[in-house]
Amino acid sequence: MRVLYCTDTFSPQVNGISVVTGLSVAGLSRRGWECAVVAPRTPQPAAIRSNQHVREEHGAALLLSLPSVPLPGYSEVRLALPSPGPVHELVQRFRPDLIHCVTELTVGRMGQLAAAQAGIPMVSSYHTNFAGCLAAHGKSWLRGTISAYLQRFHQRCRRSYTPSSVACDELLRWGISDVEVWGRGVDAGLFHPRRRSAEFRTSLGLADRFTFLYVGRLSADKRVSQVVQAFGLAQQMLPRDVIHLVVAGTGPQEATLRARAPDGVSFLGFVDHESRLPDLYSNSDAFLFSSTTDTLGLVVLEAMASGLPVIATSAGGIADHLRHDHNGVAYPPGEVGAMAQWMVRLAWDRGLANRLGRGARATAEALSWDQELDRLDLSYREICGLPSTRAAA
Repeated sequence: MRVLYCTDTFSPQVNGISVVTGLSVAGLSRRGWECAVVAPRTPQPAAIRSNQHVREEHGAALLLSLPSVPLPGYSEVRLALPSPGPVHELVQRFRPDLIHCVTELTVGRMGQLAAAQAGIPMVSSYHTNFAGCLAAHGKSWLRGTISAYLQRFHQRCRRSYTPSSVACDELLRWGISDVEVWGRGVDAGLFHPRRRSAEFRTSLGLADRFTFLYVGRLSADKRVSQVVQAFGLAQQMLPRDVIHLVVAGTGPQEATLRARAPDGVSFLGFVDHESRLPDLYSNSDAFLFSSTTDTLGLVVLEAMASGLPVIATSAGGIADHLRHDHNGVAYPPGEVGAMAQWMVRLAWDRGLANRLGRGARATAEALSWDQELDRLDLSYREICGLPSTRAAA
């Protein structure tokens, strides 16, 4: 049993897509699958140790990294140059039973072409609400063209996976016949309230201030400027040094956000997902999220697993998990003042924050990656016509 993942983002890049793909590779390897990955080369010698087409062990997976260039205006995103030859060679040598086109850019499209040429079944993922992202970046005029391309992309596949019911409904409206909601898991052992420590908070200079946290890309579609603006408004309603905001992540808006942020905001830049981010979550007091376009919002689930109440807009994939007055609070999209009011209320009412934090932890505990990976294993076997491991047992 072999599966080839074709993705335009992979480790060492850190984002929801790369994290979920990495978890899929590791989890399916444990379930008996041989995995290979095609991804853009990231210019980090410590992570990728060759300056040519690479075929090396990446955990349990074979990795083919392709030449890439930075996306103009957003250097953290890499665009793979069209390199169909190496992809076809890998397919011929690896002989996958299934090709999973994780993203819809150049690598995903090369995966589709290779699958069609070799007669291999292919599936896809729909992780990104491109229409919403284009609007946030002032390019709504591209919406029709991009939507038509995405519709054709997913129609070529046997099955499309998406992490939220909202995104599923969008694909169904496009006429995609086989859509499965998958990928809504979180590692509730890694992200856990028990990691909280006075020493870690001291190292960040948090003292006893109520600490709000944002984790994610610093880009227009994430609306991080609204988080910073709401924090500034909340500061004006509270005595000095009662609250603090920590921002973890990088992106094209980082310099602007740093320049406009009020006192009491710490920008940490890149934070390692495995070694440091779990501690950062658990040593904060509440999580802020203002995006309306995320199809899942993996960071929201990680925050919930860490016992943090969430203040967010109930939109996109967030709506599947955010329960007002149970695991967080929902405010209307774009209403910065409402977000600030909830920040003030949680900072004053620690009992409320703790109750919502317990509800958040309970929500996350029900979202097991093991269960999701078992489902993916069965789904892949169905597509490939392979016997179920459960039936064999």
